[in-house]
Amino acid sequence: MYEALKKVIDESHNIVFFGGAGVSTESGIPDFRSVDGLYHQKYKYPPETILSHSFFMQKTAEFYEFYRAKMICTTAKPNQAHIALAQLEKQGKLKAVVTQNIDGLHQAAGSKKVYELHGSVLRNYCMKCHKFYDLSAITDTDGVPKCTCGGIIKPDVVLYEEGLDDHTVEGAVRAIAHADVLIIGGTSLAVYPAAGFLNYFRGRTIVLLNKSETPFDTKAHIVIRDPIGQVLGSLVP
Repeated sequence: MYEALKKVIDESHNIVFFGGAGVSTESGIPDFRSVDGLYHQKYKYPPETILSHSFFMQKTAEFYEFYRAKMICTTAKPNQAHIALAQLEKQGKLKAVVTQNIDGLHQAAGSKKVYELHGSVLRNYCMKCHKFYDLSAITDTDGVPKCTCGGIIKPDVVLYEEGLDDHTVEGAVRAIAHADVLIIGGTSLAVYPAAGFLNYFRGRTIVLLNKSETPFDTKAHIVIRDPIGQVLGSLVP
């Protein structure tokens, strides 16, 4: 399968990568749905409740207690997968990364064209005056972070009950629709509407790199269960 994947990559100059939490687990960032993921840990409220718009609005201090402890990892570095994808972009083969992750590791590895479907922990903004803040506005404060104008600072991430950014969606759909190779990695394809983006693909080859089965396996031409960093790192010089 590695040889087949290498052949696909070598022969294409229009690849799009669609990734999820599994891309960053090798960087030390936990995913949500694995056996030891956030959804299987015990909290006062379920993570999907805490990470909802209504919870943020009603229990902002409790939201930030969880968010600082579980959603931010300042020590994480790009792994082989991030680095390999950035290299493929430099070679002119990879046209875009579409990610469900909010950690900014693709950009840290050097990727330029990244569509962050669920936003980024690195960006934050005031809900009152819309002034933008970097991550230190969250990490270097306690309780509810406040803007100089007095407004509440909110992470620029898509919470449950919130819609995706239209501009990001349009760019991601366009990239996937025009690709001839779609590499899907590190995602259970269980989160919608993000997983539905794959239905826009009209190209010739689908590659699926994931440790467990997904609803998309039967549509893929190449399926590899090995760690994604190991797979991509071995294929890209």
